[in-house]
Amino acid sequence: MLALTALTAAGCEVTVTDEPGSKPTGKTTSTRDAGSARTTLNKLTVAKAGSMSRYSRDRFPHWRSTGSNCDVRDTVLKRDGTKVKVSGCNVVAGTWVSVYDGVKITDPSKVDIDHMVPLANAWRSGASSWTDAKREDFANDVDDPQLIAVSAASNRSKGDQDPSTWKPERTGAWCQYAEDWIAVKWHWKLTVTTAEKSALADMLEKC
Repeated sequence: MLALTALTAAGCEVTVTDEPGSKPTGKTTSTRDAGSARTTLNKLTVAKAGSMSRYSRDRFPHWRSTGSNCDVRDTVLKRDGTKVKVSGCNVVAGTWVSVYDGVKITDPSKVDIDHMVPLANAWRSGASSWTDAKREDFANDVDDPQLIAVSAASNRSKGDQDPSTWKPERTGAWCQYAEDWIAVKWHWKLTVTTAEKSALADMLEKC
């Protein structure tokens, strides 16, 4: 059951939320079936990476407002953190463990929200033909494993690379990372390169 504790700080109400069953970013245990992920991987369309012509992050508007001066970033911070404190619906404190490198973060402003499949990679694998509205849906997708709270260093290291050129520092995270990457690519009907598919297959061996 979600535990809520109301505190008063600096004249505004701060709520502490701690949901033991929620998904922490530091987890490495797979939540999916690796066999199913392999089947899905084999169904993905293999194609060469497309052109970056006309690409801009502005073509993927984020973070979408969720009302009351809050946005999708707040949604992910609340979902992935522990002992999270909110003022209204804005996240003001908590603890996050970056699944990519194991870094513990206690300042929400220092947490990066990573797109599992980077926006530029999505552009090269099919999103260049989408409408801006669909790209906005992709960039703010909280229904699929597309958004995750991680350390800034790991997010910057990853950039727009696919698993053939970048993998999480923690090998224990490879299984979940591959499964999540495959799930996003499948849901959004994005293609994979030959090298990307091979790397994902290798990562699934960690499951």
